[in-house]
Amino acid sequence: MQHTFIIYISLILIILLLVMLAERLKVAYPIILVLGGLTLSFFDGINIISINPELIFIIFLPPLLYEAAWYTSWKNLWRWRRVIVSFAFLIVLVTSLVVAVVSSLLIPGFTLALGFLLGGIVSPPDAVSASSVMKYVRIPRSMTSIIEGESLLNDASSLIVFRFALIAVDTGRFVFHEAALSFVVVIVAGVLIGVAVGLIYYAIYKWLPTSTNMDIVLSLTAPYVMYIAAESIHVSGVLSVVAGGLFLSVKSHLYMSQRSRLRGGNVWSTLGFVLNGLVFMLIGLELPHIIGQLGEVRLSQAIGYGLLITGVLVVGRILSTLGASAFTVWVSKYITTADSRPGWKNPLIFGWAGMRGVVSLAAALSIPLHLQNGAPFPQRNLILFITFTVILLTLVVQGLTLPLVIKWLHGGENRDITLPHRDQELILRKKLSYYSLQLLDGEHKQTVENNRPLQQLRERFANDQLPQDENANLLHEDYRRVYLQLLDRQREVLHQLNKKDELDDEIIRKYLTMLDLEEEKLRMKFEGV
Repeated sequence: MQHTFIIYISLILIILLLVMLAERLKVAYPIILVLGGLTLSFFDGINIISINPELIFIIFLPPLLYEAAWYTSWKNLWRWRRVIVSFAFLIVLVTSLVVAVVSSLLIPGFTLALGFLLGGIVSPPDAVSASSVMKYVRIPRSMTSIIEGESLLNDASSLIVFRFALIAVDTGRFVFHEAALSFVVVIVAGVLIGVAVGLIYYAIYKWLPTSTNMDIVLSLTAPYVMYIAAESIHVSGVLSVVAGGLFLSVKSHLYMSQRSRLRGGNVWSTLGFVLNGLVFMLIGLELPHIIGQLGEVRLSQAIGYGLLITGVLVVGRILSTLGASAFTVWVSKYITTADSRPGWKNPLIFGWAGMRGVVSLAAALSIPLHLQNGAPFPQRNLILFITFTVILLTLVVQGLTLPLVIKWLHGGENRDITLPHRDQELILRKKLSYYSLQLLDGEHKQTVENNRPLQQLRERFANDQLPQDENANLLHEDYRRVYLQLLDRQREVLHQLNKKDELDDEIIRKYLTMLDLEEEKLRMKFEGV
């Protein structure tokens, strides 16, 4: 036990070094971590580590999904809802069907049910990989929003396909209309459970006397409660976590103190970094175990099958994105769409950004060893190897070449409707100054006239400057009371402005964080913290 613990501590330190290397090379860190894990897997002592699928699904997946949902823009998710839903559900189903047909025709021993099982495993792209690659290149914000939104939902749809295919392989029975109805029920019920659990947590935060530490601990338990509650009645735990996380994120300003938001954000950022790092490192470390389980299938044959399925996935995704673009142009004649002329550059980039990741490998590992009748599960080891090959090739090949593709296409076609960041910040400062002056000159006019620090605060707003506390020695209760009310008013203004399409969520979030920092500094001075 002590030896295993030392190995995991060593892994975390190695992850830090590899991420530093990735930053220096300007390469997405998931690629370096997977390659680093592959290298380490050949050393004695390290290769004893193997991935437990329950560990991925129960321990790793809920918090990673929750963090992604928390920082996802609901506004952008709704704006691009048609594209996101089509790729997260329809394209996943089509991809699974294509993989099923190709594998059953070209891979000996594969049936359509086994093909669907493989398709459900390898169909969902991994957002962490794509996002980490794209941060080194300039790309339209709309494309990032679509990729992030797709990744929140496609894990759920692929795991549902996986679940039904597993039943079909195990029982030899598949009824389409029953599966279709169950598919809808699993999705809807998963969303409802996530929102219901989110409402319970909202009530706890809102009405019980929690502290900052308690708020953070509660937030750490939320994704697990959402996931387990949904999975316990056999509906989508992934969609439960996503729906609950989105709900609590949108309402966070109503129930969390500024201290809880600031400190909780730091905790979640660190936790997400460590979990993602461990997961990608463990993917690389899994190679010796997977090769050792191939059995009668020759390694060269298995590599060929892996290349075949990877090619099907890459080509299929690119054709899907280009086809979706053409369909959007046609359907825009009859309904209003977010972008009536998406062109071909952005869909091509979007199609190439289909790297696979941890959910695919965890799903493959969760295939049972035996069927219900006690017979060995057919082609389990080969499915594992094909899945690993797909993850490795898409991560390394597509991950390393995606920046080149983006540069070749000059960053894609900018279809964003947001204003330049400088103009957005100017608008925000003017709006915040206007409503702040309204409050100071209205409700607190007499207080301001008798308070020099408040007069200086008003002068800054009159010059469209955000206030900075430079009068610590002059602060007193009137200043504190008015300033706190002013910060609350500014938050209300920012949340109202966030409904406008031309303003970016990231800019709004930046200013909300600045207000939280101002309030934290003010409270610390008065509370003597």
